[in-house]
Amino acid sequence: MSVRHATDADVPAVRALVDAAYRGHASRAGWTTEADLLDGQRTDETLVRELLVAPDSAVLLLEEGGALLACCHVEQRPGVGYVGMVAVAPGRQGRGTGRRLLEAAERQLVAWALPAAEMTVLAQRPELLAWYARRGYLPTGERRPFPYGDERYGRPRRPDLELLVLRKPLGGG
Repeated sequence: MSVRHATDADVPAVRALVDAAYRGHASRAGWTTEADLLDGQRTDETLVRELLVAPDSAVLLLEEGGALLACCHVEQRPGVGYVGMVAVAPGRQGRGTGRRLLEAAERQLVAWALPAAEMTVLAQRPELLAWYARRGYLPTGERRPFPYGDERYGRPRRPDLELLVLRKPLGGG
């Protein structure tokens, strides 16, 4: 497996991977599905392109034999690195692919000399929160509202969605 930074040519594949990992029938082949919580898209090509051109930002791709297995977004923020849009192809989940991707994201943040990684995860995803906790990402106590009304992130199926902020010290900085 190899890791590289995404380019504009990768945008359609990244969008398709993220949606496959989180939404619709295809996502049910893996364990990261949000199909019971949200309908619609998880991202779109415009949002992925915005991440690619944003300063201090990168989309990392994990590939094997030319096939895209996983992706995530990393971003430098004041005093912390943000990790988001973590997606693993449903057929590759539960095989260490997500762990390898997360390790690559953390290496990038350490290379940027950031002391900690931060992410947000839906509070209604206990299995995903537990997976991240096993990798050192613990709740900070901060909660953020889900972006209701912005269908770029999907159409909520329930009114109580919220995001928990998780943080992991990295030893960078």
